[in-house]
Amino acid sequence: MKFMRKSALILAIAPLVFAIAACNGDSGKTASTPGTPGSTPAAPENQNRWNNIKKRGQIICGVSGEVPGFSFVGTDGKYSGIDVDVCRAIAAALFDKPDAVEFRNLNSKERFTALQTGEVDILSRNTTWTLSRGTTVGLEFAPVVFYDGQAIMVRKSSNIKSLADLKNKAICVQTGTTTEQNLADQMRKRGITYKPVVFEDVNVTFATYTEGRCDGITADRSALVSRGTILPKPEDNVILNEVISSEPLAPAVAKGDAKWSDAVKWVVYSLVKAEELGITSQNIGQFATSTDPDIKRFLGTEGNLGEGLGLTNDFAARIIKHVGNYAEIYDRNLGPKTKLNLARGQNQLWNKGGLLYSPPFR
Repeated sequence: MKFMRKSALILAIAPLVFAIAACNGDSGKTASTPGTPGSTPAAPENQNRWNNIKKRGQIICGVSGEVPGFSFVGTDGKYSGIDVDVCRAIAAALFDKPDAVEFRNLNSKERFTALQTGEVDILSRNTTWTLSRGTTVGLEFAPVVFYDGQAIMVRKSSNIKSLADLKNKAICVQTGTTTEQNLADQMRKRGITYKPVVFEDVNVTFATYTEGRCDGITADRSALVSRGTILPKPEDNVILNEVISSEPLAPAVAKGDAKWSDAVKWVVYSLVKAEELGITSQNIGQFATSTDPDIKRFLGTEGNLGEGLGLTNDFAARIIKHVGNYAEIYDRNLGPKTKLNLARGQNQLWNKGGLLYSPPFR
C-alpha cells in the first residue's frame, strides 16, 4: 500500500519537475545557431543596446576591413572608407566624438552572429539588405548608403565578353553571401553550366583568381573595382558589363532596441539631408544664423527633434562638423580623386537623378 502511495506521489510531481526544467531554459530542444534561417537573436542585451552604448561611451562597429573605399585598414593601422565613416558619424551624433568607435573585422560568415550575440553594436560592412535578413536573421536595416549591383571580373587575355562565354568555366565566389546565390540563380536562368570555386575568406577567393585557378570572379561591382586596385596587375583585368543583381548596401543593427535603431537611421538620413541642403563641414558655420525653418530644425537651432531620438538637438550639426555630408564622404573614399574613381550614378541625390532621399526633418 505504501509503495502504491509513493508511486502516485512521484507521478504527480513529475510534470511539475519537467515544467520547472523547461522554464529554466533546458527543454531538450536544440538551439538554433545564430545567423541561420529560423534563428532568433539570442542576446538579451540587444534590448538595452542604446543604454549600454551610452554607458560605454563608444560604439563597437563590425566592418570588413579588407575592401578599399568601404572599410580598409591602412599601414598606419587606421580605418577608412564609407562604411567606417558611417560609424564615425554615429559616434559624432552620440558623443560629439567621431573617434569614439571600436572597429572589429568580421568575415561574411561570422558577421550576423557577431551582431545577434551583441559582440558588435552595428554592422557597417557592405551588407545587402534582403527580406530574409530582415526577418529570419533578425536584422534591422538603416537606409541604404550605397546602391550596387553584382558583376564578374575576368582577365583581358581570356577573351570572355559575356556570361555566355563563361559556360563550363570556373568562377571564384565567396560563400555565405548573396553573391553566391545570385550567381547560381542567374546561370540557371540562362541555362549556363559553370564550376563554382567557393571560399569563406575574401582574400583567399581573390588570391585563387589571381593564381589563375578561376576563369572569373564575382562580387558586388564596387568590391571588384575596389579589390581590383590591389591585384598584382590591375590593368590585366576587366569587369563585364552585365549586372546580374541589385545590391542595396546598408548598415544593420539587431532587432530589439527601437531607440538604437531609430538613432542609426536618422544619422544616415542626416548625411543625405545635409547634402540636399548644401551644408558641408566647410560651410556649416555660415548656416548658424539661417532663418530658413528647414535648416534651423535640421541644425537644432529651433525645435527639439533630437530629444525625440534621445540625442541632443544639434546632433546633425555634430555629424556634419566632424564627418561631413554624404557627398563629402563619397568623394573622400570613392570619388574622382581616389584610385577607385567610382561615378556616383544611382548614388546621387533624388533631385539629381539618383536614389538617395531623406524624409523631412520635421
